[in-house]
Amino acid sequence: MSYSETFLDHIEKTNFKHLPQATQSFLKNKALEYHFSFQELKQLIDFAIDFRLWHEQDISELFETEYRSKKEAFNHIRTVWEDLKAQPNSYKNFTSDLYKQDVRKFSFETFKSHKTALGSCPVASPNTRCCNLLTLDAVQSCGFDCSYCSIQSFYNQNRIGFDENFKENLKNLELDPNEIYHIGTGQSSDSLMWGNKEGILDALFAFARKYPNVILEFKTKSNNINYFLENDVPKNIICTWSLNTPTIIQNEEHLTASLEERLHAAQKLSEKGVLIGFHFHPIVEYEHYLEEYESVYKELIKRFDARKVVLVSFGTLTFIKPVIQKIRTRNFKSKILQMPFSNANGKQSYSLATKKEMFKHAYECFTPWHKEVYFYLCMEDESLWKEVFGYEYLSNNQMEELMKMAYMKKITSTV
Repeated sequence: MSYSETFLDHIEKTNFKHLPQATQSFLKNKALEYHFSFQELKQLIDFAIDFRLWHEQDISELFETEYRSKKEAFNHIRTVWEDLKAQPNSYKNFTSDLYKQDVRKFSFETFKSHKTALGSCPVASPNTRCCNLLTLDAVQSCGFDCSYCSIQSFYNQNRIGFDENFKENLKNLELDPNEIYHIGTGQSSDSLMWGNKEGILDALFAFARKYPNVILEFKTKSNNINYFLENDVPKNIICTWSLNTPTIIQNEEHLTASLEERLHAAQKLSEKGVLIGFHFHPIVEYEHYLEEYESVYKELIKRFDARKVVLVSFGTLTFIKPVIQKIRTRNFKSKILQMPFSNANGKQSYSLATKKEMFKHAYECFTPWHKEVYFYLCMEDESLWKEVFGYEYLSNNQMEELMKMAYMKKITSTV
């Protein structure tokens, strides 16, 4: 079989089809010229996709006119790719217009589940400290389009699924009234962006009233709080906002509410007496990121009463291979995959040294809240706790129990 025939056979097993036609033609010509191996070709294709994704030069502009060997050609492009990953990301050349090439479109569908989707956190790992959160999948897939989102690898991202039997299944769910449960609804979709569509919030509010021993957490990047303002909110419901810097929100958290819109929504619910919390997950490293995050931390301290804030969590980007591959199939611009990857218990993330820097800085900025608010690291290596907080948990169960105690203390004190 000739190299040309081998090329056509192997190319179907790569991300080649996600490249523009001009780049495809260029790489095909270079492959025929240098006879790259399948693994070299596969990597060159991913390099080409990453250069476009990162809004850098096209791979055709990076290739030199001539190389002495295919090894020299491949190593040159790989070195360019590695150098870009080694330097701090910059969003100076990014604009909101870059997302217009691939604005996500989705449709709604309904399905009938025969049981309530109550389960464990889908990203739980025995090698990281975990709070043993339980989850209720009220909706399948999210209407926002954050570039780093892991949900995109779990569901068909173009369809938003609503369970017609959710209300009835939730009504039939039996829990032990003598046990404290911490249940979140923001794992498979955003908790608030859909409002009361298909009666979701009606069902969840009734569930919270039925079980005052349940800590029911709604996690969101939206400002859709109308239902909460128009109805009595059970005391055991807490609303938490996933926050980020304006730079990351504008360039990586597409279709979500702005930082100011999220903070204003949190203020409105806090004024009504609803307990709130904040998640900084992911904290993303880029040029001057510590200064930008610090300004957000200080804004929270200025605008909110710590006695009415239940939690603040920290976490960062952690990828499994299917999510990385999904991101590479998109046509938008993102710096997320330009991060320098390190192995993190079989996944890809920042190094422990970088994580220590970002988390310790964040916790120290919140010093005025240390005595009032429960702080934790979400799904991070247990070795980081001592470095960041000055203490550590012996087990996930210990963390779970102390977290629930802290939350219930605030819930009961507001009754």
